[in-house]
Amino acid sequence: MAQLLFKDVNKVYPNGYHAVHDFNMEIKDGEFICLVGDSGCGKSTTLRMIAGLEDITSGEFYIDGVLANQMSSRDRGIAMVFQSYALYPHLTVYENLGFGLTLEGVDADVIDEKVKQTAKILGLTEYLERFPRNLSGGQCQRVAVGRALIRKVKIFLMDEPLSNLDAKQRVTMRSEIKQIHRSVGATTIYVTHDQTEAMTMSDRIVVMKSGGYVQQIGTPYELYFHPRNLFVAGFIGEPPMNFIKGKVEGGKISVGGQQFDLKPVVKDVSSIEGKEVVFAFRPEAIKLVEESKGAKGYVISSNVELTELLGDTTNVYANVGDVNIILKVNPHHTPAMGSEFKFFVPYEAAYVYDAETELAVESDLKRH
Repeated sequence: MAQLLFKDVNKVYPNGYHAVHDFNMEIKDGEFICLVGDSGCGKSTTLRMIAGLEDITSGEFYIDGVLANQMSSRDRGIAMVFQSYALYPHLTVYENLGFGLTLEGVDADVIDEKVKQTAKILGLTEYLERFPRNLSGGQCQRVAVGRALIRKVKIFLMDEPLSNLDAKQRVTMRSEIKQIHRSVGATTIYVTHDQTEAMTMSDRIVVMKSGGYVQQIGTPYELYFHPRNLFVAGFIGEPPMNFIKGKVEGGKISVGGQQFDLKPVVKDVSSIEGKEVVFAFRPEAIKLVEESKGAKGYVISSNVELTELLGDTTNVYANVGDVNIILKVNPHHTPAMGSEFKFFVPYEAAYVYDAETELAVESDLKRH
């Protein structure tokens, strides 16, 4: 398999646009890494630099300890899966799967064995004689994955491969790609705008921001429970984390006539005295006040504007003062629209960010 290393990698286009800034990361052999971020954050550009389809402007990129900046795409041991499937419409599934091996001059018997073996892994055996036009989107994507898989490469690169599928197909393909990764063990770099894909599939996630800046690299657990700045906190999680801004006075902030004492959730509250901060909590982290007996935290009053029943949960759109928030509650305890709703935020579920630097204020709390 393959180990990848990035040292201060930058991509600047001839027009001066700086697409990727100082990308630094070590990817372990066999890891599944997801690059996520908003449009224009440089995630696809990073993938193309790994593939050798984009030149690296500055910095160093290594594959298994060998400097790969000038290495040809063919010599990198890479296979790519694209959003558009990129199947040959005039070839059958069998021919599409074996096309790369045919170009390499592999013996026909070996190709036949590998095609049938790959088709079995992907559940495509009964479709081998069909053409792409006779397949569903999910089946076409499996063929595209199979065409990469059959080559036994060291590195898989996937650029939003599931974005053209419907919701049900995406769920199915997520689990299939993860199972394939476990069985093959190839180092995989996966680009997506869908944080659910990233959270459910990856060993580690790279969160990037517009302009090509890496915001945080970590496991799904680390990004969810320990977001290092406001961007990551707002990007990871659905619905997004709630942010309430206020000025610290006497270790407290005031919002909508309510005071929140920050001493229990900040290691050194004097470090933010007099500063603008953002008090934050996740919609799903709240509890009903009557369920919080014995727990330590904040009781917050809100005014309910709208509710959305989703089946297993209800989204409650409310406001605290003039700040809009979203809460997730048990559907059996859905508050009435237009009513006052008090809820409880445990201390360990509350976060504080410096409004100026947007970085998390240090806390001693154990997040879980």
